[in-house]
Amino acid sequence: MSTISVDRAKDGYALAHDEGEAFWLLGMLQTVKVGRADTAGQFGMLEIVVPPGLGSPWHVHPEEDEWFYVLEGNLTFYVGDARFDLTAGGFAFGPKGVPHTFIGGGPGPARALVGFAPMQFEGFMREVGHAAPARVLPPPHDGPPPDIARLSPIAKRNGFIILGPPGPPPGR
Repeated sequence: MSTISVDRAKDGYALAHDEGEAFWLLGMLQTVKVGRADTAGQFGMLEIVVPPGLGSPWHVHPEEDEWFYVLEGNLTFYVGDARFDLTAGGFAFGPKGVPHTFIGGGPGPARALVGFAPMQFEGFMREVGHAAPARVLPPPHDGPPPDIARLSPIAKRNGFIILGPPGPPPGR
């Protein structure tokens, strides 16, 4: 059961598993657990559900650290030149200034917590994503891959640089 007040950032709050503002973004379900408004942008945390084979574009945050804690399933992370295949309980850190990406790596969806410091990414999720009508993955996308040229300026406005399409880094 949640405890939320108008001044939740000052009073503290709790969210249940199925609570928080949810978005569909690039084929994933992303739920805000700690938003930038809660911390004056100092940090934030999302819960993400990632289908097999999907993930983020290859990108870098010049001013934002990003970390991942896998709750269920398998995620493959590329951080710089390293590859990490993680299962439940696994952790990966993408420091600011180091390119990284993640991809759903198992036979089923993966669920993870993603932290940011400071929380800049939330703006991108709000601009590009769509409010999720239910706590489920969006329908599979049958069209072309994400339009990196369209997403790049939105990413830059929100603290990161897209270096390549979703999937393994170039040359991997």
